[in-house]
Amino acid sequence: MKPTLLSLVLGMGLLLPVAEARTWTSSNGDRTFEGELHSYDATSGKVTVVLKNRRKLTFNQDKLSEEDVVWLKKNGSRSLGGSSLKIGELPKELPDPDGEEADMSKPVQVFIMLGQSNMLGFGKAGQLKGIAADKYPYLVDDGGEWNVRKDVRNTFFCMAKLQHNDWLTAENGNGGGNFGPEIGIGNYLGEVIDAPVLLLKSCVGNRALGWDLLPPSAVGTGSGGQSYQGDSESLNRKVKEKRDGWYAGLQYDQDVGAAQDALKNLSTYYPGAKEYEVAGFFWWQGNAEKGKGNVETYDKNLAFLFNDLKKDFNAPNAKFVCATLGEHDKSATLSKKMFDFAGLPEFKDEAAVFYSKPVSKGGGSGGHYGGNPETYMNVGEGMGKAMVDLLSK
Repeated sequence: MKPTLLSLVLGMGLLLPVAEARTWTSSNGDRTFEGELHSYDATSGKVTVVLKNRRKLTFNQDKLSEEDVVWLKKNGSRSLGGSSLKIGELPKELPDPDGEEADMSKPVQVFIMLGQSNMLGFGKAGQLKGIAADKYPYLVDDGGEWNVRKDVRNTFFCMAKLQHNDWLTAENGNGGGNFGPEIGIGNYLGEVIDAPVLLLKSCVGNRALGWDLLPPSAVGTGSGGQSYQGDSESLNRKVKEKRDGWYAGLQYDQDVGAAQDALKNLSTYYPGAKEYEVAGFFWWQGNAEKGKGNVETYDKNLAFLFNDLKKDFNAPNAKFVCATLGEHDKSATLSKKMFDFAGLPEFKDEAAVFYSKPVSKGGGSGGHYGGNPETYMNVGEGMGKAMVDLLSK
């Protein structure tokens, strides 16, 4: 009989350290292992635990000690798989926001937004207002004034400095009169999630995943075979001042560190908030990957990125949505690498790609689509819908 993963874990007595993990004991009391509870069904007795390698291990509660079963019955409803997050039905057309504040008794659902300049946002809000009533009517009221979502907070850091922190409105997405995909994303998430939503964007332009944003677990997949050079053991990612010049992964450290620091002061960025859950990650990047083999390893680096983000934000159940470059066909190598990443069995129902070319206008990504507001709205809506779909699974 082929041994199960659980029997191998217990039989080898492996001790696998996982953030916020607990020690589990076998029913006969002679083996232990560590993992983080993902979900528990008290009716069937089915338990799912996330191991160090982020693999989900499912088994029946009778494999565990009586003490573990008692703990499950007491705490299982607070497991990651049993999150308070509830997803409503996505309407065919978004209505105007109701202007009501979110239910602050529920944990804030946080979505981390990363990438480079087009994630930062160059859509022209002034041009958008002229077409909003016709193309995106939920953005404006009957008098043509911008609607404000008081259940979605829009916070933006650039180079670890706060640029914008306010309720979501298309009038000012990134603090400079322009906007990125956050407007479409935030309106779709705010409509279907019955909880406060925080969009936490941390990015800057012209940064390559194969170098500047190289994630900590990346080994030999950066520019010229480079590996991550930062402090992978840091509990809070911060740029190490003792280093002279740039290093592979510095921008990852800075962007992730800024978001981590913001979450430590949650109520500063979402007034009245006490608890949060990191529910998902958005990634729009790629124009800086040209040369040095970065494109050829893009799928591998995306996998490293997703797994490292889940670890750094203690969010093993989070989802990941990325978007292709608007001028690239699906057959383009960079696009193909994105779809290859999302198609990996380990990311089934966890990652998705939005194909941007059919909805992009105003030129290529390197020219920021000429600031065309429809491009940034359309990509944002597409990414938002893709996240809603993943969250519903």
